Amino acid sequence: MSRHEISVVVNGARRSARVESRRTLADFLREDCALTGTHLGCEHGVCGACTVLVGDEAVRSCLMFAVQADGAEVVTVEGLSPADGTLSPVQDAFREEHGLQCGFCTPGFVVTVTAFLRDHPDPTDDEIREGISGNLCRCTGYQGIVRAVRRASSMASLAATGDTPAAGARSAGREES
Repeated sequence: MSRHEISVVVNGARRSARVESRRTLADFLREDCALTGTHLGCEHGVCGACTVLVGDEAVRSCLMFAVQADGAEVVTVEGLSPADGTLSPVQDAFREEHGLQCGFCTPGFVVTVTAFLRDHPDPTDDEIREGISGNLCRCTGYQGIVRAVRRASSMASLAATGDTPAAGARSAGREES
């Protein structure tokens, strides 16, 4: 099997490796970069657990070869949190609205919702359901997930207008200084 040298910016850090042609981006992230937040569920692109951002697009990393990401910027669920270790607004909303149970699907949902809200900052419930329709959860029944997306959307809108502290500071009971 031929091997290829690739260089990918993952969560802001350049990662280089020599990979087999058939190695998926998911395997590269999990095994070569030790970023295990990207989960492998179906390995057929159906469940969405492996969703990451490549450039600005949410993609199924189980369907993309690592060599296809050469030169790209990739953001995994680990890269969505602020540098201070607090939760992103989407992560905080999932926690607050009980949008997770076992947690296996959660990283894929968080990445998907982050990209979705960037493109649809004030979605309706029908748009939310459509936006998350490519991700599967076997535990929650989706109501908590829809509420989490709605909450993240409203918190982002309020933060953008300066009407409230950031979601992470607010949920922890701290005021921003």
